[in-house]
Amino acid sequence: MGLLRLRYLVANVRSFSKLNSSRKYESDVPKGHLAVYVGQIQKRRFVVPISFLDQPLFQDLLRHSEEELGFDHPMGGLTISCHEDAFVELTARMPCS
Repeated sequence: MGLLRLRYLVANVRSFSKLNSSRKYESDVPKGHLAVYVGQIQKRRFVVPISFLDQPLFQDLLRHSEEELGFDHPMGGLTISCHEDAFVELTARMPCS
């Protein structure tokens, strides 16, 4: 059941990205990217390529965050509960395309 929710989330993020690209407002998130909030206590904002959503490591990270935080939390967007250093190290190993 978690995999279905993850697919639903990915589909929503992609459709949200298309919706935002058609709006006329300034954004610091480039086309083809999304913002995620990372950290256990203090949340730091990272902008990552949407292609990360297809990566098994990133999907595992999202799945663990869903189990811990759910998808309804005050930060909005995608919030990943892990150490910033671990997130940076993990995403550095992922292909960006």
